[in-house]
Amino acid sequence: MIIKTPRRLHLGLIDPSGSLGRRFGSLGVALEEGYEIKLMPHEKLEIRAEREDKETIKFIIGRMNKHFSTGFNYLVEVRKAIPRHIGLGSTTQLSLAVGVGIAKLNNINAELEELAEIFGRGKNSGAGIYTFKYGGFVIDGGVKEGIPPLIFREEFPKNWAFLLVIPQVKRGFNEEEEKPIMASIRGKSEIAKEISHRILLGLLPSLKERDIKTFGKHLSEIQRLVGKHFEDYQGGEFREDVKLIMEFLRENTYGYGQSSWGPTVYGLIQKNEYSMLKAKLHDFLKDYGLKAEIELGIPRNKGAEIVMENAYLLRLINSVAKG
Repeated sequence: MIIKTPRRLHLGLIDPSGSLGRRFGSLGVALEEGYEIKLMPHEKLEIRAEREDKETIKFIIGRMNKHFSTGFNYLVEVRKAIPRHIGLGSTTQLSLAVGVGIAKLNNINAELEELAEIFGRGKNSGAGIYTFKYGGFVIDGGVKEGIPPLIFREEFPKNWAFLLVIPQVKRGFNEEEEKPIMASIRGKSEIAKEISHRILLGLLPSLKERDIKTFGKHLSEIQRLVGKHFEDYQGGEFREDVKLIMEFLRENTYGYGQSSWGPTVYGLIQKNEYSMLKAKLHDFLKDYGLKAEIELGIPRNKGAEIVMENAYLLRLINSVAKG
């Protein structure tokens, strides 16, 4: 089978203080161009992947066997990957893809949330889980016990997109590095109240009304406020090594932010503005001697998909024939 996942932008955590009995609460949006993984039964365990992806795949296969006795004889080939620890949700997307694929091969009807909990995902945020499951724009209701519940999901406008900038700087924290931070951070309830106010009466109505300017304005302010929760750990509201690029995004896009621990940063745009803004950003980076990848982040309004390989090959043949 072939499994295709989204990428995800993490748009922030609401309340690390847990002042109402639930910690965090996250916002995220699914993007196209995630993992593409081939998974099939095999005479032995064979994993064709880069080192970090390979370790994650081994871990998931072990967890599935421990809980469901699914064995170890699989071929897992990562045909397309999300770079690790740059803020695009690689670990959760890969973990869930492999877990769901093994479950399907073994006719196991486990809920995605159950698998996520078995894999140790969703301890701080459900954004990666629910973008994998549903796509679109999602908000979870914070961590109390187990996986945080999905409380909002909306289609993302197809004519909106993101100008993604991935600077060639230090990667974001990995799961082990962020554990002590997430365990100790308390945040401030007054900041959480302002974030919540802007989500409920700013971000969500403007998303429903497809008002990109108002949505972007509230998104930027929410990102700034989220940064205040974490400024002691990353040197300010945003990482120090992305601040020049953030200034460009502030001046040239409808809304901007840093995805998770970065270094990926983004600006909200109309999709048809991408070529012009990419050229302008390229000149900006050159002027300041900065190196970064520039990509178009296209919203994905569906979750991960599984295609049995015969159907996948037939689809490829048909697409070539039509071409």
